[in-house]
Amino acid sequence: MSLVAQVDRATPSAFARGRRPGELTGGASLGLGIGVLWLSLLVLLPIAAIVSTAFEDGLAGFWDAVTDAEALSAIRFTVGAALLVTAVNAVVGTLIAWVLVRDQFPGKRVLEVVIDIPFALPTIVAGLVLITLYGPSGPFGINLVGTRAGVVLALLFVTLPFVVRSVQPVLIDADREVEQAAASLGASGFTTFRRVILPTVTPAVLSGAALSFARALGEFGSVILISANLIGQTQVSSSYILKMIESQEPVAAAAVATLLLAVAVVVLVELDVVQRRTARRG
Repeated sequence: MSLVAQVDRATPSAFARGRRPGELTGGASLGLGIGVLWLSLLVLLPIAAIVSTAFEDGLAGFWDAVTDAEALSAIRFTVGAALLVTAVNAVVGTLIAWVLVRDQFPGKRVLEVVIDIPFALPTIVAGLVLITLYGPSGPFGINLVGTRAGVVLALLFVTLPFVVRSVQPVLIDADREVEQAAASLGASGFTTFRRVILPTVTPAVLSGAALSFARALGEFGSVILISANLIGQTQVSSSYILKMIESQEPVAAAAVATLLLAVAVVVLVELDVVQRRTARRG
């Protein structure tokens, strides 16, 4: 009798052990239960509490809170800045990832470390650094405090690593022989990039872009200083929410937070759908 046959006879099947295919083992069930409980405590229950607070005054109260002139201005600016930052990161982040993977140059290891600084640096410290460099007393003679460009710059700083770190592993694992084959068949560099490289990295770019958008949508620490919190100009939604909490208006704060949550979910789902479609085509 072969070794494979002996193993097959010695190891009972899932049916022989009384379990149906796909049925969880005791350990898997315990792990799933712990995971769901932990997720509920950290994410689902707080979100439910915010949504419940947002609708304490009914649908009319929620609508009045999110359509208030100041709130609407902050929401529009925040979503617009987040979309702009996401688009820039998708392009520049992919370019940086390409350079880090495909090129060799002095200082490459230093650049690898610099990319991750926004992850490790407290966001309020990032804001302080930005106003030191781009404030009225900055060394470059550029004052971005109280400007929308300053807010976008702060958001670009804190969201820089997301696309880079999402695309980098994909480029590392990419099959270079396919690119070489395309080149040997007469494909130009642009054609090779469009038909071979871009479909490969697009799911990773979209994944990083989704994370970048979500981070920019709720950012507070890095923008609070450089924005100067000018109502109707540079006030972001997170600053408005804090103002409502300090003014003892939790319903208005929760309403704006709920709307931002809905916007984030819609964008994340849309990007996930596009990512899955692109991956299937690939």
